[in-house]
Amino acid sequence: MPTADLRSDTLTRPTEAMRRAMVDAAVGDDVYGEDPTVLTLEREVAELLGHEAALFTPTGSMANQLGVRAHAAPGQEIIGDELAHVMRAEMGAAAVLSGITSRTWRAPRGLLDPAVPLALMAPAAGPYQVSTACVVVENTHNFGGGTVQPIEAMRELREATRAAGVRVHLDGARLWNAHVATGVPLADYGGCADTVSVCLSKGLGAPVGSLLAGPADVIAEARVWRKRFGGGMRQVGILAEAGRYALSRQLPRLAEDHARTARAAEAVAAARPEAVDPARVHTNILVVDVASAGWDAPDFVAAAAERGVLGYPTDARHARFVWHLDVTEEMTDHAAAVLAALVAEGPPA
Repeated sequence: MPTADLRSDTLTRPTEAMRRAMVDAAVGDDVYGEDPTVLTLEREVAELLGHEAALFTPTGSMANQLGVRAHAAPGQEIIGDELAHVMRAEMGAAAVLSGITSRTWRAPRGLLDPAVPLALMAPAAGPYQVSTACVVVENTHNFGGGTVQPIEAMRELREATRAAGVRVHLDGARLWNAHVATGVPLADYGGCADTVSVCLSKGLGAPVGSLLAGPADVIAEARVWRKRFGGGMRQVGILAEAGRYALSRQLPRLAEDHARTARAAEAVAAARPEAVDPARVHTNILVVDVASAGWDAPDFVAAAAERGVLGYPTDARHARFVWHLDVTEEMTDHAAAVLAALVAEGPPA
């Protein structure tokens, strides 16, 4: 049995057909704006998200940082929930690179309650406090467990922030998963934010690449800052073609990842109901409360690895397992059995 590597959906590898498409891609110098494949990808993604323009970036973190930099000046703040990727997993980049401060709110399972950030933000704090320039929302929510943000909550936040003169950045690294899980059009999600980042190198299987979408003037400025941040690229159409291939051929199959994750969640819940509520498993991420079975998360992950299932401890109590296109039905069955057995057994005496 091959190892089921469920540490992240970033572990996907390009298929042979994707590799062939990359080899045949038309290329040019992207710093000069002359790579035809990049330009096509940017137009296509902007249209999908309902925005005027888009910018290809090497990473999702860069796309997010360009987005918040566009909305917040040095000395202003962004706010987001305490588990958000921008807050927790981007190495303090907003402060280090752009002089932007941040504050957070509590959001169980990452779910957005618009009233909470609206009460937290201070758009005109005066000369003695920090003014809020941007609210960051993540959909789907990684550390929340692949949670899909309700479109109604996103719309409510958008309307209130617009009235207050505060921008919204949507970290949509896994927005594709939200779209496939709910059927909500990508442009409807995109319309809930001033800028949107999306990732191609997670469940879609491209080896590299994210995009930032937004108004044309914002994206033009973001292009300048991309160069300043070290993200200017040359004949990058080879990578952009992988993204185009993924979007045109591998987007609908995300539903398979969701179904396999749900099956594993059901198996774990059958073994120990306290460990996971399958109704809360929305997409391709399974977060198991291993402490409910007496485990420390790092020990649980190590025990699962010994049985051929790789995961990631998100904190002392929880372990995360993420499905993607390289995880087969057979691997899913094996992973479900291993995780169920471990929560049923508990740690060794």
